[in-house]
Amino acid sequence: MDTQITNILSKKEMREKLLKPDYLSGSEILLRSLLLEGVDCVFGYPGGSVLYIYDAMHGNKDFRHLLTRHEQGAIHAADGYARATGKVGVCIATSGPGATNLITGIATAYTDSVPLVIITGNVPTSVIGTDAFQEADIIGITMPITKHSYQVRDVKDLSTVIREAFHIASTGRKGPVLIDIPKDVSADKTTFIYPEEINIRGYHSTIQANSQQIEKLLGAIEEAERPVILAGAGVVHSGAHYELIEFVNKTKIPVATTLLGLDGFPSAHDLWIGMPGMHGTYTANTAIQNCDLLISIGARFDDRVTMKLNGFAPHAKIAHIDIDPAEIGKNIKTQIPCVGDIKSVLTLANSLAKPAQSEAWIEQVSENKEKFPLKYKDDDQVLKPQYVIEMIHETTKGEAIITTDVGQHQMWAAQFYKFNHPRSLITSGGLGTMGFGFPSAIGAQIGNPDRLVISINGDGGMQMCAQELAICAIHNIPVKVVIINNQVLGMVRQWQEIIYEERYSQIDLAGSPDFVKLAEAYGVKGLRAQTKEEAQLVWKEALETPGPVVIDFVVPKNETVLPMVLQGKTLSEMIMEE
Repeated sequence: MDTQITNILSKKEMREKLLKPDYLSGSEILLRSLLLEGVDCVFGYPGGSVLYIYDAMHGNKDFRHLLTRHEQGAIHAADGYARATGKVGVCIATSGPGATNLITGIATAYTDSVPLVIITGNVPTSVIGTDAFQEADIIGITMPITKHSYQVRDVKDLSTVIREAFHIASTGRKGPVLIDIPKDVSADKTTFIYPEEINIRGYHSTIQANSQQIEKLLGAIEEAERPVILAGAGVVHSGAHYELIEFVNKTKIPVATTLLGLDGFPSAHDLWIGMPGMHGTYTANTAIQNCDLLISIGARFDDRVTMKLNGFAPHAKIAHIDIDPAEIGKNIKTQIPCVGDIKSVLTLANSLAKPAQSEAWIEQVSENKEKFPLKYKDDDQVLKPQYVIEMIHETTKGEAIITTDVGQHQMWAAQFYKFNHPRSLITSGGLGTMGFGFPSAIGAQIGNPDRLVISINGDGGMQMCAQELAICAIHNIPVKVVIINNQVLGMVRQWQEIIYEERYSQIDLAGSPDFVKLAEAYGVKGLRAQTKEEAQLVWKEALETPGPVVIDFVVPKNETVLPMVLQGKTLSEMIMEE
């Protein structure tokens, strides 16, 4: 208790110290403002236009910065930090190529509604627009993929801009906000005044839903005989995990969770029916196709979920709960729109909710769940990738934070790892960014130092940001890096096999490095397994190792992710495992 009081006092004293109206440079104002926003780690890479900022970091014991080995690693780490903690992730890069190296990461965060504040340096204001050395119009380049952006031309505006940026990034539909700081602005001085409150004209997000729309929704539920909930990432973003469980228990409605919503509802719940869509479960896809009421909660009807639009949920009345009104009716015609924060909407709905007429429907759905589980052809002589994921789940009991890259391994992780808690699955859903998995795990681990973080990657994506192994070694960041190594671009190969009649083109990853030696070159323990027995032994060793470990699981090239719905087909037309 005494320690707790001391911590509270020290935080209060720290805040009072930071709020002092000292005469500071723009760089010092930036660092103070970040600390006042509660930022405990910034990921970045220095360069000419941000040298005043990095000079201000020198000797600043209150400020933590993690030097990545590439700007893309920095922004993916900030993204992983934000997704795993619910806080705003922050990264810094210099002008020109430093800033443009962030673009894929910005787009990744924007597509998945992740709150980031991205700080870029720029050339001095006197030479902006003259094609100066390392000048790029990063505001113009990133405008379509940021929630908002600023270029600070006067140091007096800097503290207000930072305050506004954090507010915009973390409220409403969350997303990345970019602050571009010319070099002279970072050097100019002014009296530091940090605004405790802000009022941004024209920016007001709807939090409370219209009560009449909630009443319509509850009325539709009471009449429904075959209802389904489609829960997406919005549940996690809103912190509405427990409210959703209560809503499901009261309404007796089966729940399908999207890829980014998998950790928003416990997989052990009797009414969870799995992930729908292209690689969704038979139970989830069949339930959606036969339901009479589909309630989307924080899901945006992505094309990989709906597949053929005019054949999606053909018998259903559609209800859609979302904080962003632009999403409602965008892809699927909606009869019951509910605009508002999901936690707020479900809290009100739970006070009035009654069960649907779903007894027979639940029995049917449960029968499908038992009759058509996810499965694969196991082989005692061969190490299958699905077996590796199952082994990881069984040994961690669903308690780890899992990050993935993009491809077959991502879908196997979604299918065979079962999640217990929100903010436990970190993956690039909307953009499908290869190279995201490993650096995002670094950010997740920084934000959750006491939790086990496992990064599951393919041998292709791992090579896109493998250089970040250096910071795991230097700082002893204990991420367990799993490589599902099939020596091929697996998902591309699968499409070429099924859709392009086995015309395999440019997918061979032979000549990739020995990942064990690569890990050791960076000072990280490397292990390899080619059989089930080896897999169990090396995984046990990895879990018992206190620092970072790379585990290379060598698996067959020809394994496919099933079920699969081909593009242009409906969810009813699944290719199933025989």
